[in-house]
Amino acid sequence: MISLARKTALGSAALALAVGMPVMAGTLMLGTYPDKLFTVDEATGKIGEKIQLPGGLPVSLRVTPDQAKIFATTITNSSVIVMDAKSHAILTQFDLNTPTERYRFNGGAPDPTGRYFYTTMMRMDKLIDRWKVSKQMYAVIDIKLQKVVRTADLEPEDDAMSGGFRAPMMVSPDGKSLYIFKEKVLVVDTAKLKVADRIDVQKPDATGYENVAFGGGVEGFQMTNGNQLVSLFTAADPYVHNKVFGLGKFDLNTRKFKFTPMGPITTGMSGLEITPDGKTGYTVVTNGTTGNKRCEFWKFDMTSLKLKDKVEFGCRSRFQLGMSGDGTKLYIYGASYDIEVYDAQTMKLEKTWDLGADATMAGMLVLK
Repeated sequence: MISLARKTALGSAALALAVGMPVMAGTLMLGTYPDKLFTVDEATGKIGEKIQLPGGLPVSLRVTPDQAKIFATTITNSSVIVMDAKSHAILTQFDLNTPTERYRFNGGAPDPTGRYFYTTMMRMDKLIDRWKVSKQMYAVIDIKLQKVVRTADLEPEDDAMSGGFRAPMMVSPDGKSLYIFKEKVLVVDTAKLKVADRIDVQKPDATGYENVAFGGGVEGFQMTNGNQLVSLFTAADPYVHNKVFGLGKFDLNTRKFKFTPMGPITTGMSGLEITPDGKTGYTVVTNGTTGNKRCEFWKFDMTSLKLKDKVEFGCRSRFQLGMSGDGTKLYIYGASYDIEVYDAQTMKLEKTWDLGADATMAGMLVLK
């Protein structure tokens, strides 16, 4: 299954690298153990700020579509942090955990106003002799009141789908719908916290294909035309179930999904990074496991949707793919003490930046 990897100004990352106008190299932000956010100057590779998070280990990073605020969450105290994207000043920070209540969630999506944060979570209540664990729930966190204000259990058919807490989420521009990208796209009415529609992307527009699968994090989604999510997906034909990969486009306004097959699937694919001009895309392909594992950069022509080039690079056991703000560099990072910098044109290693701290898999933001 393809991992949707990049929690950049998406977000993925947070979420998205806008395609169109050139973007100058800027500042990177990523989480580090045990409780900090680091900023890194893209021009020099030097560490800038080391932002302390009292809430503990950061597990998700996300920037709002207007690039004004950063939302981060932690696993230690189930904290939510809201920061100013330019000054990096913490505007709001609070823990959901109490001595008798615990929450478990991994990221989520803010609504267009920034007042509410939507996620899926589980709640643990401390009883006299045990902890009582809830079912998986939709949850609305009120940033102003600093607490969970509404929840609703997932329906059994949705709870059973793969993706869990790491399923990508987006909120529609009007704030009325929460999109959760699992094996199907769940369209959740934010007022009722009920599934209004299940878009069966197992039968996309590409005739003869089924079983389109969504991967892990939001970071591999790219935003184009304001409301269109673009990423790599896998599919299988309905006859011999031969797996292929391709480019999927999902419109948040019309709820339309389009899948274009591109080639046979490999052992695994991770991330999609698109250059600011929208002409070239990159992903990481892995073949084999452990000692036999091989990793390659794949370069795509995003106009013709054809594979242009592939270059092998040194594998890591776990890593994420990122891209510089100007699209000239590729980054391999996460679960390590460094960031490997590759030239995007040649896909060859240029240098390594020492972080001096173990980076989490929370993703990387590219900030202007």
